[in-house]
Amino acid sequence: MVKKGFWLNLLVVLPLLFLFGCTDFGKVDQGRVVKYDKEKQLVTIIRDVKHDPANPNYSYLPPLTYSLPAKPAEMGPEPKAGGRMKIDKEKKQIIIFDPGAQNFKTIDIQIVDAKENVERQDPLVYDAAEKKAKKLPAVDKEKKTVTLYSGRQKLFIVFSVPEEYFAMPDSTWDAGDEARIYYKEEGKALRFMNISKTDIFRR
Repeated sequence: MVKKGFWLNLLVVLPLLFLFGCTDFGKVDQGRVVKYDKEKQLVTIIRDVKHDPANPNYSYLPPLTYSLPAKPAEMGPEPKAGGRMKIDKEKKQIIIFDPGAQNFKTIDIQIVDAKENVERQDPLVYDAAEKKAKKLPAVDKEKKTVTLYSGRQKLFIVFSVPEEYFAMPDSTWDAGDEARIYYKEEGKALRFMNISKTDIFRR
């Protein structure tokens, strides 16, 4: 119960600190995880420069790396890293973070299928028999397609990309978890919250 209360309090306090910026209490950073080194306990994020949960903007460069808290009580669920920053159905584009170039890449896509207003328990994305979400993104190298689901956008989409992109890892097309980090010293997280695991609307 104490641990649960701590995280609930953190959800309330951290956004306020984020709004007021630098204070004696420290600072708060927030963004999408693009790399997680479990062994070294390092996480790298692309900062959300817009701070709008419904319409984030992951565009801050360079990526920011933080060492994770040493105390387990200050650490939420482990983050999942991913390369997808944005999928734009109207523009027929996907924006990814290219770790080799340490920069963003905008890729034109050919849409094979797309459905909007897809809820999280829709059969397209949820296996009722197994009582869990289907494994997405799914990359079909034979058909040259990528299938993914954005819970935030309620968008299920199947698309193709130029063949050279299929050499990239499947995580390229996945959205990394969104993290909120409290710190006083640059690059050193005092508290780490995996918002994607605690707030269903951010997944």
